[in-house]
Amino acid sequence: MDPIRNPYAPGAGQRPPELAGRDTELGLFDVVLERIARGRPERSLVLTGLRGVGKTVLLNSLRSAAVRAGWGTGKIEARPDSELRRPLSSALHQAIRELGVRDDEARTHVLGVLKAFAQRSAGSKAALRERWQPGIDAPAVQGRADTGDIEIDLVELFSDAAGLAQDTGRGIALFIDEMQDLGADDISALCAACHELSQQSLPLVVVGAGLPHLPAVLSASKSYSERLFRYVRIDRLDREQADRALRAPALEEEADYTAEALEALYDATDGYPYFVQAYGKAAWDVAPRSPITADDVRVAAPHAESELAVGFFGSRYERATPAEREYMRGLAECELEHGQDGGVPTAALASALGRKPQSLSPARDGLLKKGLVYSAERGRIAFTVPHFGRYLRDQP
Repeated sequence: MDPIRNPYAPGAGQRPPELAGRDTELGLFDVVLERIARGRPERSLVLTGLRGVGKTVLLNSLRSAAVRAGWGTGKIEARPDSELRRPLSSALHQAIRELGVRDDEARTHVLGVLKAFAQRSAGSKAALRERWQPGIDAPAVQGRADTGDIEIDLVELFSDAAGLAQDTGRGIALFIDEMQDLGADDISALCAACHELSQQSLPLVVVGAGLPHLPAVLSASKSYSERLFRYVRIDRLDREQADRALRAPALEEEADYTAEALEALYDATDGYPYFVQAYGKAAWDVAPRSPITADDVRVAAPHAESELAVGFFGSRYERATPAEREYMRGLAECELEHGQDGGVPTAALASALGRKPQSLSPARDGLLKKGLVYSAERGRIAFTVPHFGRYLRDQP
């Protein structure tokens, strides 16, 4: 098979040639956009799921849908220990530019509010941040979104920006990837701003994506967040959709798979979109001709596993400290008894490692911060990366 024509795309956030299994989510978002544009009440969206299920790809696809609808859009990726003001200011600035507002006075006023918001920061770094220029061609407006309290400022900023969009008959959509990494104050402010928008039926929607414990993070910040967002769990593909993800791009290149090959690929990937792309790419490259057979898949499997071991699993393992690696290896062994879907009881993990639960807290907290494990339920822990436990058990 010609490797140049290989259609598969195993990459971080890289859109696959066939976005299988996400039609429901895309259709839901189209309805959300139309309802909000018409002044109907609607909630912002939160996508949750493990690593490798395609949250970022779907987030980008939803943004494309908003652009097609004529909305202004902006996107940020949250980072631990980083403030929300600067990246959010840049994203909202881009969204306002995309709107193409013709009322110069109204646009200049909102850009001035945005500039004041971007330059204002509380704490010891205020002087440095006030020297930073966000590239907004408008004078900063005094007395609006510039108190230094992120919650007050974000509510005022979102209200003004949404009002500007409302005058155009369209809206603004802000997309936040890795949303669980936002700081506690920023999460609280974001919830408060979305709450205000929903009460006023203003056309600004936030679409967040994050790990499975993101709903718990939001709920811990604001109790009403359970009703504020519409939560959509992004999971692995079923057999039919996994086959579609493999066959549709192959057929475009006048190639196909045998039924046995598709079954072998589903057994290897469990329907996780990233794995589907990785194994599909490897199977294409080793297959001498079409259709790709189960024997081709068996030959390709070590190549796919080697690539995943370096780029998907290994890079994450290398980020962990020795204590954190011990914790992860214990978690991997406990999965054999407790399974991986519901997580492992932390008490069982401590017992397996011969340690007191309290002594494992630093390793656990470090892994939580690095996004390698999550705790969606009190007293249980699980890997954020599918098949990570199996990978660790296979290592010496």
